[in-house]
Amino acid sequence: MSQNPASAQREWSLQSFRGRPSDSVLEALAQLARASEEADGNPPFNEQTWVQLRTAEDADSVGGVLAVFVAGPQHNDAEVAGAAVLSSAPDSPTVIEMVVRPENRGRGLGGELAAHLETAMGDAAVEAWSHGDDRAAAQLAQRHGLVPVRDLWRMRRKAAQDVDEAPLPEGVRLRAFEPGRDEQAWLEINAAAFAHHPEQGRMTLNDLLERERSDWFDPAGFLLAVDAADTVLGFHWTKVHPAAQDARGQSSEAVGEVYAVGISPLAQGKGLGKALTVAGLRHLASRGLEHVMLYVDADNEAAVALYRRLGFERWDADVMYARPARLN
Repeated sequence: MSQNPASAQREWSLQSFRGRPSDSVLEALAQLARASEEADGNPPFNEQTWVQLRTAEDADSVGGVLAVFVAGPQHNDAEVAGAAVLSSAPDSPTVIEMVVRPENRGRGLGGELAAHLETAMGDAAVEAWSHGDDRAAAQLAQRHGLVPVRDLWRMRRKAAQDVDEAPLPEGVRLRAFEPGRDEQAWLEINAAAFAHHPEQGRMTLNDLLERERSDWFDPAGFLLAVDAADTVLGFHWTKVHPAAQDARGQSSEAVGEVYAVGISPLAQGKGLGKALTVAGLRHLASRGLEHVMLYVDADNEAAVALYRRLGFERWDADVMYARPARLN
């Protein structure tokens, strides 16, 4: 990649990785992501990106390509100034997430990285996330011919002590997910419930097991709706984001999340979705959480209407950009 005089003086260098990066690079990415989230209030990479990075086994895996700018003439994992992660799946566009360390912004580094990616990708179908609907990201997307194609809302409400009861359909009961027993049944229900969802419906056993290994995983908050034969009809998977304190000493409260709610197509239209949602909210409230959040596509009118009735309000959004040709 050619460098202009200003970039040569800064001595930015580009390192590229395929498959699973080394542990030191993963830690450097984590440090970069934490610094960005503290400055912006939004994580620069979504959870599935981390799953792919941690589980990719070789250069030909679906884990994507990682391109990293580093400061200084020698590669130094501790000095990662910006990064882009490219994730791919069969028969799908390559998804790009990009971030520049806060103290390195305003120097053209993001533009250089985007230009390099545009050259590397050529005419391939690409999509790019802007987590938090960032103005600078919108301008960069426009500069490279990308247009907004998806609006992923984040909605939030007070914890659920005041949510009205929503009874389960007759013959249905709730129980907790059992690791080592329920994986296959859950994968089948999830794939059916989210058959047209670009991320959730593609979850694999490896994706699920990686989440089970996460610090936040709690089977007690992974609620399954089953019938008398213990057949899984639906689920509400909750998550708790722990309280944290950033490098400036600023604290953030623990927040619950409606991580995923799915209903078997054979069990829809019976009120099970609302009953599961309320049950999950009550579980999160029992954990002493003040607020609960969720992600939902803005064009999913039925889901948005349900969440509004349950007291959720839009408070932020992630925007996906893509080449106009992807709209045809």
